[in-house]
Amino acid sequence: MKVVERYILRRAFGVFASALFWTLAMVWVSQILARINLVTDSGQSAFTFFQVATMLLPSVVPIVVPFALIIGITQTLSAMNQDSELVVLSAAGSSRRTIIRPIILMALLASVFVFIVDNGLNPLARERFRLLLASANADLISSVIQEGSFKRVEDGLYVQISERLPDGRLGGIFVADSRDPKTELNYYAKTGVVVEGQGQDNLLLMQDGIISRKAPERPASLIRFDSYGFDLSAFAPSDRAPVMFPKDRPLSYLLNPDPNDAVLIERPDYYSTELNTRFTEWLYPLVFALIAIAAAGDARSHREARLHPMATAIFLALFVRWAGFTVANSAEGSLLFSVLIYLVPLGAAAVAIGFIRANKTLELPVSWVESLSHRFDRLRTMITGARLNNAQPGGRP
Repeated sequence: MKVVERYILRRAFGVFASALFWTLAMVWVSQILARINLVTDSGQSAFTFFQVATMLLPSVVPIVVPFALIIGITQTLSAMNQDSELVVLSAAGSSRRTIIRPIILMALLASVFVFIVDNGLNPLARERFRLLLASANADLISSVIQEGSFKRVEDGLYVQISERLPDGRLGGIFVADSRDPKTELNYYAKTGVVVEGQGQDNLLLMQDGIISRKAPERPASLIRFDSYGFDLSAFAPSDRAPVMFPKDRPLSYLLNPDPNDAVLIERPDYYSTELNTRFTEWLYPLVFALIAIAAAGDARSHREARLHPMATAIFLALFVRWAGFTVANSAEGSLLFSVLIYLVPLGAAAVAIGFIRANKTLELPVSWVESLSHRFDRLRTMITGARLNNAQPGGRP
């Protein structure tokens, strides 16, 4: 690799790494805030809480990496154009391959990274995430329930504990179970305690209470008991094993799924759609790199630049990614959309390659740029006028 190519690669990779780090950091914080109820509702430790938040990161890496890459490439090429470095390279007789080679190399490495994360790390993280949530639900009674407040375990299942007694028992237990639409069960007990049952499941042993049973077209019935054991396995999927969806499966499983898989039996096209998505997800870093080269890879005068190349590249990248998501969400059971999953990235790459080979700059239509510029000018004038009005003594506060 030439010195100039290493220079371009180093600059582009630096901006890409910085954009990727800060984007993932913001996503991680948003995931933490979204999962704060894991601590408040299930009483898990801080370590488990951060573990769950971290397990969600691999799922956003395939989405974030292409955009961080296009930001790094367009920012680097735009800065080189402003510093006249691209002009110097062109005047010195360097071909466009000098710029294209390091960028494509970085894009290929990013694509490999996305493929590994999407098909290896992400399924493992999602599986671990579901197991942690199942474990949190299973431990709900013994470690979570706060005194005097209703807690929703799942749709139709609510629990309330009035107090925790000094000897470790629970006082004033109420369980409302309406998960079966044909029967509504309410459990009341003065005291109770969590004990280890046979196998791995625990029991909520309730004492001195009443079971209220209601069913449509039947009179309500009351059953008084001195001692009643409530199986806590109802608070988690059977055998503590959560339902695994195609997104939670590694690529090897998608290629050869278990014929007895419940999800496969119920929705066979779901697996094929996920498999097609896995085969195309890794293409987007390369596609976005080609869009960035087509938009910012030419040396041009500052007077020619009607819109910053990064704005053009990101706008087109957002459109391509939106089209990819839309097609993937509609592909289940549709042959046409299944084919479009591949055509969206390949078509965008073909258009970008066509602009590169023709030595043309990929730009938004002039009418669009002028309309956007006019709208931004009006917005800037309104903001400036509002500030001046507020700054005047007689202006509105």
